[in-house]
Amino acid sequence: MTTFDNREKAFEAKFAHDAEMQFRAEARRNRLLGLWAAEMMGLTGSKADAYAREVIKSDFEEAGDEDVYRKVSGDFASRGIAVPEAELRAKMRTLLSEAKAALLEEHG
Repeated sequence: MTTFDNREKAFEAKFAHDAEMQFRAEARRNRLLGLWAAEMMGLTGSKADAYAREVIKSDFEEAGDEDVYRKVSGDFASRGIAVPEAELRAKMRTLLSEAKAALLEEHG
């Protein structure tokens, strides 16, 4: 195996690792977002956990964060909870940063 082949395999492994970590961070963010939104809607215990799972599942509808945003903002709207778009998107960004930091801490 040549040096080029070794470098190519290393880049592929890093790409796969980075993609997995991004997926895990987004899933964790979605769980945290779901728990936060559940609290805003007055859900507790198993109902809050079930809602957080719904938010995680909503992320599989399409690429990107819009499906998650639509899920949470729609649920807020249907319950008459006014959360401005900018606030919800900022919360999503903050929770993603927290999720990434927690994963880095766990996996060094």
